[in-house]
This record gives sequence, C-alpha cells and structure tokens, in this order.
Amino acid sequence: MSSRLTARRYAKALLQIGDKQGNVPQLQQELESVAAAVAANADLSRLVASPLVLPTKKAEVFETILVAAKVSETLRHFFRVVAEAGRLNLLPELRRTFADLVDERAGIVEAKVSSAQSLTEAQEKALVASLAVRTGKTIRLSWHQDASLLGGVKVQVGSTVLDASLQGQLRQLKTQLLSA
Repeated sequence: MSSRLTARRYAKALLQIGDKQGNVPQLQQELESVAAAVAANADLSRLVASPLVLPTKKAEVFETILVAAKVSETLRHFFRVVAEAGRLNLLPELRRTFADLVDERAGIVEAKVSSAQSLTEAQEKALVASLAVRTGKTIRLSWHQDASLLGGVKVQVGSTVLDASLQGQLRQLKTQLLSA
C-alpha cells in the first residue's frame, strides 16, 4: 500500500475522532506543531525515519516528548497507535493530508499561482473571485515567482492547470506552426 494512501487513512481516522470530540481545529494545530518540531530537530527526524528502532521504543520516546509538549491525550494516543504500527515516518504526509481533508470539508481549495512578477492586490482579488466562480469553492492563493514565464500567470487548482503565461502562449504558437 502506498504511503500516501496509508497517511490518508490515518488522517481520516484522526478527523473522525476530532469530529466526535469537536476539537478538529485543536488537533490540526497540535499536529502542525508536532510535525514542525520533528522537522526542526535532526535527532527527532532520525528517530522517526529510522527502521532500526523498534516501533514500541519509538512510541515510548514519542509519548515522552508529547507529554512534555503538553499535547492533548487524543493526539498522544493517536501517535502511540501510529508509532506502534511502524508508520511514524509518515508524519509529514499525514500532516499535509489532514490539513487537506479539513480544507476539503470547509470548501477551501488551494490555487498555486506562478508569475514572472508579484501580483498587485487588485489582481489577486480578481483572480480569487474568478477562480471562486469557476470552482464554486473558497480559494486560498499561494504565489511563487517564476521568471521563466516572461509574463502572465500560470494557475494550478487541484489537477487543473490554467496557463495564461507568455511562455505558454509561445509554446502553443510553436505547436500550431509546426503542425501546419
């Protein structure tokens, strides 16, 4: 089974637990904090990734760290189950998947925007409004500068890519000229 699918199953289970307890935002914030702490600490990252450390030992060490960090009992128990199953290495994917599931439920979709220059506030608002109408969802923009686009924008929403860049238009023109 792929790590992405496994992480999704664990994330869904945590979301269901959060729904029953009514503390999904708290769990998401704690999960973000734990994932950030692991990513920032080289020793902790090695522990999580190491296949040589027994899952039960990982669970014990992780439990001690989570207690010291004052993480909720729910998330501590969740990580105990994940660690004992030997899946603690999925933490980054699990965090990302959990956040995606929470956003999906809230009707929020991320639009990854690339442009040669930063967008003005008016351009951002117009783009968000246009994408919201097109998708029927709330849009959260993440912008990335890409000088190779020369001009215009390239937008990715889910698996859909909208290429309104000068580079994309030149590529399309080249294809048309070669096929004529």
